Amino acid sequence: MILCAAQIRPLAGDRAHNLVLHERFVRAAAAEGAALVLFPELSLTGYEPRLAAELAFTGNEPELHSLQQLGDAHHIVIGAGLPERAASGTRIGLHFFIPNKPRQRYAKQLLHDDELPFFIAGTEALLVELDGLRLAPAICYESLQPAHAATAAAHGARVYLASVAKSENGLAKAQAHYPAVAQQHNMHVLMANAVGPADDFICAGSSAAWTPQGEPAGALDAHSEGILIYDTGSGDARSLLLT
Repeated sequence: MILCAAQIRPLAGDRAHNLVLHERFVRAAAAEGAALVLFPELSLTGYEPRLAAELAFTGNEPELHSLQQLGDAHHIVIGAGLPERAASGTRIGLHFFIPNKPRQRYAKQLLHDDELPFFIAGTEALLVELDGLRLAPAICYESLQPAHAATAAAHGARVYLASVAKSENGLAKAQAHYPAVAQQHNMHVLMANAVGPADDFICAGSSAAWTPQGEPAGALDAHSEGILIYDTGSGDARSLLLT
């Protein structure tokens, strides 16, 4: 199975621009035969906690219908990040647009302390079933918490999908953690990070994949937009830059 990590440079708060980015990268991933393309944390708005409440989606916006139609047309699962409005606040969402099926929604369960003034935590885990494999989403900070991956593995996940917005410092921790997660739980790990400004830091790209043996399969660079194309069968990955 081919999985893609989309490394994009979203514009803060510009949902229209970011939707066009998503559409372009989805088409590129589909052209490579991908079954799924994963975007970074809060990819449809950029990682902007202070803007999240006013940018939050209710779930019925035209942008989301457009992504569903795109996934249907290209037979590809799209994992897109967005702030979502809930009764008691705003959640960090990751929605999976499944071709010709209902959308599946996940919300970040473990928030970083810096996020607590702006977001509320999700309460439910999610497994996405694709081509006989179970894929578990994880959003940034929680993907570095061992218990999160352990729970996913206990529920039969074979692929850990880390949607992140990480600076150079945060990325260093992730690059040490994900190989250990992969090896300990016999899971493929795919990480999608953004590039460019986000909140008060710079996202450092380097989207990557690791095999269930904990071996690095490949990675994008720290500053370019592109897709990482990972084959779960062979354990190989290659990069395609999109300028």
